[in-house]
Amino acid sequence: MERIVEIEKISFEGEEEIKLRPSCWDDYIGQEKLKKNLQVFIHAAKKRKEVLDHILLFGPPGLGKTTLAHIISAEMQTSIKVTAAPMIEKAGDLAAILTNLNEGEILFIDEIHRLSPAIEEILYPAMEDFRLDIIIGSGPAAQSVKIDLPRFTLIGATTRAGMISNPLRDRFGMQFRMQFYENEELSRIVTLASIKLQKECKKEGALEIAKRSRGTPRIALRLLKRVRDFAEVAGEAMITKERTEYALNELGVNEYGFDELDLRFLKIVCESRGRPIGLSTLAAAMSEDEGTIEDVIEPYLLVKGFLERTARGRIATQKTYELFSFRDSRSLF
Repeated sequence: MERIVEIEKISFEGEEEIKLRPSCWDDYIGQEKLKKNLQVFIHAAKKRKEVLDHILLFGPPGLGKTTLAHIISAEMQTSIKVTAAPMIEKAGDLAAILTNLNEGEILFIDEIHRLSPAIEEILYPAMEDFRLDIIIGSGPAAQSVKIDLPRFTLIGATTRAGMISNPLRDRFGMQFRMQFYENEELSRIVTLASIKLQKECKKEGALEIAKRSRGTPRIALRLLKRVRDFAEVAGEAMITKERTEYALNELGVNEYGFDELDLRFLKIVCESRGRPIGLSTLAAAMSEDEGTIEDVIEPYLLVKGFLERTARGRIATQKTYELFSFRDSRSLF
């Protein structure tokens, strides 16, 4: 089922998506602590005329990891090469990417936790010593070849930091966790994006979109474009709060940003009679992949206090019972 609040990145970004992406610190809203620290490290590296240390960005999808990598590239006044871990299948794929880098360039690897152990082993000396160790041939005729690499910065992004091996994680000099955005920050993002889309959104409408965006800029921008369509068809010059509420209700996104999938998930947890329910059981009941539940559905519910995750399983909170008009778990039976 296609979700309007789906957080996964689309495989192709058109001109409109690129146009909405901020290109400098002044345009990048949110993640203030992370941004402040990065500005210090970038300034120090430029002052010493050194390449920036390797950076690991982790957190739920849609929070701006790729955008941040492009801004770092712009601030370092260097180019960036973008790839994804699933595309690096063989040692030769990684070797081709690394040997084509120029001095000071940035290599961005998305979903870096999906690198195979064999590929990681090649990456270790490349990150530490800027050297590529590869084996040519097989058996007795095999030869080890060492190739010096230009100094570069690796920026790795992942939604599942726990799946990154310790040796790889330890080679990142800087590690930053991306946080969910506040409604006020998302409202500012929506307002600026609406101007770029030539369909200005009123302050109340922007805040309403922000409230239903699950703390995620990618969802906020997607909802904005769909609300814009409703306003266009209605012949309205600006996006109002009334039109926003109508459009989002029609799209099945409630005031918490929950859609049908989220509500079904929470109801199943509620109906477990207050007992913890395991991930595999939830996945089977919803006919969804366990990874989808862990990466896409649960993070926002946990942050907003609608779900508790224990060693024994998932438990509904009082807020969840109130959402379904139940006073507590006993009211279900």
